Amino acid sequence: MRRVAIVGVGWSGFAEAVHDLSFREMMFEAAMRAYEDAGGLDPRKDVDAFVSCQEDYWEGIAISDEFAPDPVGGAMRSVYTVAGDGLQGLAQGYAMVRSGLFDVVVVEAHGKPSDIETLGEVISFAMDPVTIRPLSIPNPHALAALEASAYMRARGLTEEHLAMVVEKAMRSGLSNPRARRAARASRDDYWESPMVVEPLREADIAGFVDAAIVVVLASGDVARRLNDAPVWVEGVGWSTETGTWELHDLAFPRHAHEAASMAYRQARVDAPRKWASLVELDNRYSFKELQFLEALGLTTRHTVGEDLANGAFSPRGELPVNPSGGALAEGVPLEAHGLARVLNLVEALRDGRGERGIAHSWRGVPTSTSAVALLAR
Repeated sequence: MRRVAIVGVGWSGFAEAVHDLSFREMMFEAAMRAYEDAGGLDPRKDVDAFVSCQEDYWEGIAISDEFAPDPVGGAMRSVYTVAGDGLQGLAQGYAMVRSGLFDVVVVEAHGKPSDIETLGEVISFAMDPVTIRPLSIPNPHALAALEASAYMRARGLTEEHLAMVVEKAMRSGLSNPRARRAARASRDDYWESPMVVEPLREADIAGFVDAAIVVVLASGDVARRLNDAPVWVEGVGWSTETGTWELHDLAFPRHAHEAASMAYRQARVDAPRKWASLVELDNRYSFKELQFLEALGLTTRHTVGEDLANGAFSPRGELPVNPSGGALAEGVPLEAHGLARVLNLVEALRDGRGERGIAHSWRGVPTSTSAVALLAR
């Protein structure tokens, strides 16, 4: 079966509120940058299909995928919609190219939470209607706090470990032009951050940002014609563990483990920590970075705290984790979050900051859905 490569990436936004562009205009800007990055690709002639990741509740528009084709050059063309994170969309595009039915597929994802007047109500509506929604939980971070407490208790972690993750993310983000929330933070700054829901402070929780990201995928032979330095997709995986939040293991995200295992099998990776040069994974909550590292087989339940404290996951450590700062420094652009992890990996691999990388995304509370992609120069 054919190899698949990323030959173009483009983005728009990464601000708390993009006032001068609609989400469709952001999609257009990101697409134009991606097509230029792919050697001046003409979407009307050179692209076989498009994948757009959209969710009606985030858009505030019924059948929001009707707005997808025009901004990315897909009018009157084959456009597929994935109601999920952008990394799930990338997995779909990867399968389409790998099948041999398509040579070039464009994957788009965006989020404009600043336009959502009832963001809290949308999140509350996502809760299980039988067991959670009737509780009228006023703060959705409470569910994440329950997971954090269960995980930290099971692994012997403390708030000091969360402070280490936050400090690392804020300082790492200083080298990322999209990380508007990055800062030369100290451990003292963390302890001064107000408590939201114990053990999570404001510093532990990523905010939302507006952003759009477009990724161009191509088959091996086409990739080499479009780009001198394609980034190869070696494997993808995705998993939805359960549709009911309270039924999954609060201390161990099996969905992330299953998604990673699928990707590792495709790429024939037996030792992911040795295989990867760097990792971009979901850290919209500080404890999730550690939890997902364990689930992806990059550390163990017995060594995760020690690895963090010893600097193994720092930008200059044995395995740099979220050298971009991740969501804690960049923010969460809703369904574009997974492609943000891919965007940072592609840039790092092209710049020679590593040979191989792992991208991971999670759809957030109250979901149990993860996706993973393995990329290599």
